Order: sequence, then structure tokens, then C-alpha cells
Amino acid sequence: MSPDILGLVALASLFLFIFVGFPIAFTLLFIGLVTGYIGIGPVVFHLMTLQVYAIMNEQVLAAVPFFLFMGYILESSGLMERLFKAFQLMLARLSGSLYLAVTATATIFAAATGIVGSSVTLLGVMAGPTMRQSKYDVKLSAGCITAGGTLGILIPPSIMLVVMGPVVGVPVTDLFAAAIFPGLILAGLYCGYCLIRCKLNPTLGPALPRDQWAKSIPWLLKELVLGVLPVTLVILATLGTIMFGLATPTEGAACGAIGSLVLTLIYRKMTWNHLLTSMFRTVEISAMILLLCAASNFFGAVFSRLGSALLLTQLLLAMKLDPMIMLLAIMALIFVLGWPLEWVPIVLIIIPILMPMVRELGYNLTWFCTLVAVTLQTAWLSPPVALSAYFLKGVVPQWSLTDIYAGMVQFMGLQMLGMAVILAFPGLATWLPAVLRA
Repeated sequence: MSPDILGLVALASLFLFIFVGFPIAFTLLFIGLVTGYIGIGPVVFHLMTLQVYAIMNEQVLAAVPFFLFMGYILESSGLMERLFKAFQLMLARLSGSLYLAVTATATIFAAATGIVGSSVTLLGVMAGPTMRQSKYDVKLSAGCITAGGTLGILIPPSIMLVVMGPVVGVPVTDLFAAAIFPGLILAGLYCGYCLIRCKLNPTLGPALPRDQWAKSIPWLLKELVLGVLPVTLVILATLGTIMFGLATPTEGAACGAIGSLVLTLIYRKMTWNHLLTSMFRTVEISAMILLLCAASNFFGAVFSRLGSALLLTQLLLAMKLDPMIMLLAIMALIFVLGWPLEWVPIVLIIIPILMPMVRELGYNLTWFCTLVAVTLQTAWLSPPVALSAYFLKGVVPQWSLTDIYAGMVQFMGLQMLGMAVILAFPGLATWLPAVLRA
């Protein structure tokens, strides 16, 4: 068997083991070592050492535990609840006010944490009971919460973008800048859709009872300041310093982690249990992501050394499809893989395999990464495997999975519309990074 064919066999074996349920990182290392030893001999052990060492030297990845710790601390700080309450009071007189409050809260909190599953859970805990009491439409409510909660995968400081940057060779700051407008466009589509639906049928989202309105303008302003200002400070300490070149992603993440810790102490929400839980969760998830980074880097090096990446690129290019058709096919593949797989193996295994073809076709890498992020976010909303549905069902058990799925499908359509806009206007993803670099 030729080395390039051996690499394809290794790839097929990898997917087989992953779908069976074997741990991804150890599967990558095992298959990489076995096929590498068969194809290139004992030098594979030196290759593994070099690739693991290269990941250890990647300073950007040090931002991962800082961003995770920041997110978990903010999760227990009560800031998200206060933020939601502030928007709820401000919009209480409008039809569909809770839909707008959920989307606004999710957007701002995504910019402060960069995590996904917790956002859906917290939004469900905060907004679910209020929506039920206010007789909001279950399907539209579920769709709004799940869609808003998944914005963290796209809106910076997304953990996924931090990991994707070194993989594709694009500065993380460029990916952060590229994702801002697409994220805001999607949030705007969610709000517009909910407002239009409530305008046509006010029973879907009636105005809140008078006893839930703001007591006075000064009191409302006070609640808005207390709800919005702390989160804004965290965003400025992290995203702001990174975007304007005042700090590296790792330094900005460290500032955000310290800022979130200080805010939690100020709000008197910090307990030893919360702190220890946040630290353990940070170590657990960081270790998983970074081990996967090292293992996938090694597997990718073996795959390329065997010549399989070049063979696959040549086969796909030989089809002579239009570059746009090829791009849509790639996004369709990522979307389908997003059902059974988390974003981590897709970004660390699939994307590196596709990168030679992506470069050969001449796509702008920043734009490409933004499309990948939007596609994976859409996969989080696609029944029947969508994890967001199960997160929401866990905290609002009164809502059936059928209704949750029906709501998510509506927002999947909005995701597709957002994807079409970004495809048609690449400048939405490429303009801001170019401006910030100038």
C-alpha cells in the first residue's frame, strides 16, 4: 500500500473510532503512531516530539484557560441575570420584549465570555420561567434562547476562534475583528424576526404586565447602569485591549479573567465553592482542548508527510468545480459533521486536512474561518442532534423537545440567510481586520 493511500486509511479509521466512542486525543496519537511507523519508519517518534513541542510554544493557546476561567466566573457572578433584568425593564412595554431582552443579553454576554453551552443554560434559567408566565409562544421562545445562546461560538472572544487562529495561520485578532459584524447581523436578524412575528400576531409575545414595568426613569437608568456597565468593563478589558493592539490575546484574556474575578467579589457572589468549581472546570476543559491540539497537530503532520493531504487536494481539484460550489460543499461537510462532533475535532482535524485545498482555491482565510464559525453555530441549532436543545430542555422541562426543535428550525433559516449575506459580501468579514491592521 502506498503511503498516501495509507494516510486515507488512517483518516477513515480515525472517524470510525471516533463514532464508536473512543477518546479522540488518544485515538489521534495511536493511529498517527501506527500509520506513521508503517509509512515513514521510526522518524515518526521524532515527528511527534517536534509537533507536540510546537503546540507548547504556541503562546496564543495560553489564552484558552484565561477565557474559560473568565466565562465560568462570570457565569456564577449574577451579572448575566442583572443584565437580563435591565433589558427586560427597558423593553417591558413592547410586544416581544423578552425576545429582544434574551437576544441582547446573549449578544453582550457572548462578547464577555466566549462560551456556548453555559449561555443557553443560563438564558433558559433566567428567561424560560418568565416567558412561560407571560404566555409567550413556546416555539419562538425556545428558538430565541437557543439561537442567542450559541452566539458565543462566533462573537469574540470565542474560544473556537482562539484555537482556529494557529490552525489556519491567521492572527486571532483578525478572526475576532472578522466575526463582529457577522455576529451582530445574526443578532439583528433574530430581533427583527421576533419583532415582525409579534407585530403580525401580538399573542406570540405580549407586552409585560404593568407591575413589571420600570418604577421611574431614574430607577430604570440606575438598573441599566448597574446591569450593563460591569459587563461592558469586562469586554473593554478583554476584547477592547486585544482589538486595538494594546494587548495580545493572552494578555487580554488574563486582564478579563482578573476583571471578572474582581467584579464577582464586588457583587459579593464569590464563594470558595464557586472559585474551586470554576478552576476545576477550567483545568478540565483546557486540558482536553490543548491535548487535542497536540494530538491533532501530530496526526496532521503524519497525514501530510504520507502525502495524503496532497493526494486529497489533487483529487478534489481535478473535479474542476466552480470555487463557490466547492466552498458550499466544504460548508455542507462541516455542517453535517457538526451534528455528531463538537467543534474541537472539526477545527483541529477536518480544517487542517482541508487547508491545502482552501489555499489552492485562493479563498480569503479570514473570510473562510468566519464562514466555518457561522456554519458550526448553525449545526448547534439543527435537530435532531443539536446540543442546545438538550441544554434548554434540562432547565425548562415543561417545554417539549418537539416544540424546542420547531423553534430552532425557524432560527436555522435565519442562520442560512446570514450565511448567504456573508457569502455575498465578504467585506463584512474582511473590512474591519484590514482597518485595524492599517
